[in-house]
Amino acid sequence: MDDCSQSLNNYRASRSLENWKNFKKVVKNIKKSFFDEKIQEVTNKRKGPWELMNSINRCKLPATKAINHNGSLCLSPESLWDTLYNTFNTTLHHQVDLNILNEINHKLTLQWFPFSKEEFKQAISKCNNLSAPGSDKISWHHLKFIINQDECLANIINIANACFNLGHWLNYFKYSSTIIISKPNKISYDQAKLFHPIISFVATMFF
Repeated sequence: MDDCSQSLNNYRASRSLENWKNFKKVVKNIKKSFFDEKIQEVTNKRKGPWELMNSINRCKLPATKAINHNGSLCLSPESLWDTLYNTFNTTLHHQVDLNILNEINHKLTLQWFPFSKEEFKQAISKCNNLSAPGSDKISWHHLKFIINQDECLANIINIANACFNLGHWLNYFKYSSTIIISKPNKISYDQAKLFHPIISFVATMFF
């Protein structure tokens, strides 16, 4: 920034304490303005801070040809989606003989013990604070801070135990995100089988 450069040059020329303080003040104001702008961008675009980072931008595929599927080129997002979806979900809608379950030896039903606060804290402590947050934008660092409040931790434990007691699985836990990445060291990437999916479950709060 021009103001920052000018104040720095003034300090270097004089080496005075007053100009040094002025330089630090200018830097502080510029940083504040920068982060205020980012916060406003997050608010207006309804995006999280992670979504504003360059590291999550789309990467260019090394392919030089369009993906060929059943003799047709995937030239639109729709056709590409259909090709990849059908490739990675070949077992979808396959008929399954449920009678095979009758052949499984019955086991004694074990009693489910409710979650405890210490058990939950111990599980959360092993999670990496630098992991990217899910769709709820809550990182492990934030969750660890939240559970330091006894009331918040008690509410989370009660929700988890209620889900098991009622046999109810929240819809939030039934969704996952899939990212398609290319397999390494291939000459060309014109076939769907040269890619593979990486699946990340959205909800990992309780487990």
